[in-house]
Amino acid sequence: MSGPIAALVIVLVVVAFFLLLAFATGFRVINEYERGVVLRLGRLIDVKGPGPRLIIPFGIDRMIKVDLRTVVHEVPAQDVITSDNVTVRVTAVVFFRVVDARDSFVKVRDYMGTISKTAQTTLRSILGQSTLDELLSRRDKVNAELQAVIDEQTEPWGVKVTAVEVKDVDLPQSMQRAMALQAEAEREKRAKVIRAQGELQAAQTLADAASVINSQPATLQLRYLQTLSEIGAAQNTTVVFPLPIDLLEPFFQKRQAAASENGHRTVAVPVEEVANVGGVGDPDSAI
Repeated sequence: MSGPIAALVIVLVVVAFFLLLAFATGFRVINEYERGVVLRLGRLIDVKGPGPRLIIPFGIDRMIKVDLRTVVHEVPAQDVITSDNVTVRVTAVVFFRVVDARDSFVKVRDYMGTISKTAQTTLRSILGQSTLDELLSRRDKVNAELQAVIDEQTEPWGVKVTAVEVKDVDLPQSMQRAMALQAEAEREKRAKVIRAQGELQAAQTLADAASVINSQPATLQLRYLQTLSEIGAAQNTTVVFPLPIDLLEPFFQKRQAAASENGHRTVAVPVEEVANVGGVGDPDSAI
């Protein structure tokens, strides 16, 4: 009896060993952000969700895990000639994720490398149709065009391109100098325009103030008194009192009236003639 029992024990041990080995090789754990593509003898039979999974071991079933998280891929620098014949060196970043694990495994061999090559060719094509100004100032539009074109090509592979961003644009040194001169000229133009607008506003304000003073003569006297108070506040040795010409106008009118009554008109006499009349000059020439 010892012989058959020993053989039975050996058989049970071997069976248990193979069962444990099968369980160890067929047991899989799929994370929440993954999907498991199961192939049975080379044929795709199912896509497993997250959690513990069992497959037939010993090469009958094979599971490939596909990551569904967003991937950030940096496109290598590309030399691009824009539509206005400017050579620039551009780098971009592509954001994409797998939305269909079955298609990403079956319909494309290496979706990561394929997307990289597609992004490079699309980058050169789209940027070649844009001008340098559009590339620098309207980058959102360029990014949207790149995203639409690349996403259209990757859709059959079960990959969704969520965004494409142009990262760096390297310009030649000559173009950088030209753009710096252009920017400086633009700033000078804006400064001159702003200065001219300021002078126009100041002139308009002075004109409004003059109209107010003309309509209200008392405001001129108030301004005169304010100026005197400002002058008196400073420690000056000489003070100049401004005298408005309006204050002297009545005296000029009285003088003109008196001259018209006497039938005379005011004549400017040179200093030399006044001296001669007073006896200082030559006696023979005095009148």
